[in-house]
Formats: sequence, structure tokens, C-alpha cells
Amino acid sequence: MTATVSIVIPVFNEEAGLESLFARLYPALDALGRPYEVIFVDDGSRDRSAAVLREQFERRPDATRVMLLTRNAGQHMAILAGFAHSRGDYVITLDADLQNPPEEIGKLVAAMDQGADYVGTVRARRHDIYWRKVASRLMNRIRERTTQIQITDQGCMLRAYHRTIVDAINRCVEVSTYVPALGYSFARHPVEIEVAHAQRTAGQSKYSVYRLIRLNFDLMTGFSVAPLQFFTMAGMALALLSLFFVIVLAIRRIFIGPEVQGVFTLFGIAFFLIGVLLIGLGVVGEYVGRIYEQVRQRPRYTVSALMEGDEASLRWTRQSSPQNRHIERVEGLRSEIDHTEMLRAERAQGPTGE
Repeated sequence: MTATVSIVIPVFNEEAGLESLFARLYPALDALGRPYEVIFVDDGSRDRSAAVLREQFERRPDATRVMLLTRNAGQHMAILAGFAHSRGDYVITLDADLQNPPEEIGKLVAAMDQGADYVGTVRARRHDIYWRKVASRLMNRIRERTTQIQITDQGCMLRAYHRTIVDAINRCVEVSTYVPALGYSFARHPVEIEVAHAQRTAGQSKYSVYRLIRLNFDLMTGFSVAPLQFFTMAGMALALLSLFFVIVLAIRRIFIGPEVQGVFTLFGIAFFLIGVLLIGLGVVGEYVGRIYEQVRQRPRYTVSALMEGDEASLRWTRQSSPQNRHIERVEGLRSEIDHTEMLRAERAQGPTGE
């Protein structure tokens, strides 16, 4: 029996490039010769992305499903929302910016057909600005030394997951996570293949330097305690070094007498140690902060609308966590989505004075 395919695409302010994505994505999937569904997850876009997705849903309701998140939850939370509603045997994630060509999906499906349960990808001749390439290589090295996750190109979101992997991911309830690494941790037969990479066709990257740093913090702290162990070892080494330094100063005091030389050196050493302590405290704070977010048990994302089925029905969800999903069927798709867009536009403009 031919495996069905689910494509999960997070969308955030991608209005300018969505029509180009549709024009290339659906022919590429039709060429697979197997049943498929495309799940677009609008991650609280502030432009007309939701309206463009609705129009595409009305054109292809047989193969298109659209989820609207109440507010921006982040790329990985949007992917998890798509995973929770996917139905395919193979689930493939794809960015909406066309930097990973949809025509490459066939390579991932072929690798899954050959027995892989997780297919990672490596971008050939990567078309990114220089600092993004350097930062990616640096973070890859750090991840390889702090976790057991072996991902050559962690920034490429064109990846394929078997249904067993997706089901395992759906059972996870962690608030901060990195989906490719989480999927890899459940994989029994992971493989990596090379795929093409292109320049962004429209819009701008949604990942700033700060968001990239936060993402790598999630990766390191979510899959390893190596940062904590590093500072434990560093603390022990500094304690031994300080003991040796105290012994040297005591010997000098006995044989040479009181002296004032080296005061500023001591200040420099003290400030260095204070800096190390603050960095260590920050790392501990990262783990404690994630524990705090987890124990509150708030929903990781909230779905405001789900468009699916030939009847063009709208589903509203009060709470969309996989453990507790209450869905009420409501008719009148067009008017309700227009109302959602109007509310988002008012939120983006902010309060106006009279």
C-alpha cells in the first residue's frame, strides 16, 4: 500500500511569496503519485497570509488544511501544531520561503520508502549571508560537543518523519524544544541526504540574531545537562587554582614580608571569577526558567480556526493541547476568517486616540 504524505508548513508574514509556493508545491506533490495533504499553520501573521491561505483552501479543499494560531507561538510550536493534526504515514516539514525547493520532497519520500524513519537534509551551496553560515557552523560544533544529537545542518527545516516518530513527538509536552533534534532522538534508522538550496524569493528572514541564540539555548538545555556539568568542572578547576594561588601568596608573605604589588592583578582575577560565576548562574537560570514554564502547564499554542474538509467548515478550539482538545463546529467560514483578520489588523495598529 502506498504511504500517504503530510506536508506541514509554518507561515508567518509570508504573504508576498505564498502564491509562488502554491504554484510549485502542488505540482511537485501531484508528481509523487500518492495521496497527500498540505497543512499550512499560520503562526499569528500580521499581514494577509491568512486570507491568501483561505483562498488556496477554497481552490484545493481536497488536499489543503489551514490552521490559524491565535498568536505567534514560534516556528517549532507551529510545526508541533501541524504534527498534532497530521494524518499521513510520512510527515514532511517545509518552510514557506522557497529556500528549500518543494521539488526536493520526492528525495525525502524515496529515502523513507527505503526504510528510513527520519530523513535529515544538508543544504548544498547554501545561499545565506556570511554571518549566518559562520554562526550555524559554530552552533553545530557546540551542539555536537554538548548533546548526542548528530545533525549536520540543523538550520534546514526540510525534513521527513515517519508516523511512529510523529506520534512519539505528539506525546511530548515540553514547552521549549527543537523539533528536528526531538525527532532524531526517537529515530531508529535516521539518514541524511543533500538537497538544493535557493535564495529567499520574497520577504525577509524571521530569525534575528537573538532568536537564533534563543533557539540554540533551547537545543542545548533541552537535550543535555552538559552546560551545567561544564560549569561544575570549571568551578572545581578554579577552586583548585585559587587554593594554589593562596598558598603561593602565603609563602611570599612568610619569606618576603608584606607587599602591595599585584593588587590590580588580584582585582583582574576577582572580576574574571565574578564573570564566570554570573555566566554559570545564567546557565542555571536557563534550566530553572524552563522548569518554571513547564510546571505552569499552559497550552503551548492555541488554535483559533481550522479549515478542512470539502464542506469548507470552520472549527474553533478553546484549548489545543494534544491532551485536551475541545472542538466546536461552526458554519460560515468566510465571515469568521474575515473577522479574525480584522482583529489582527486592529491589534497590529494598536490603540488610537480620538
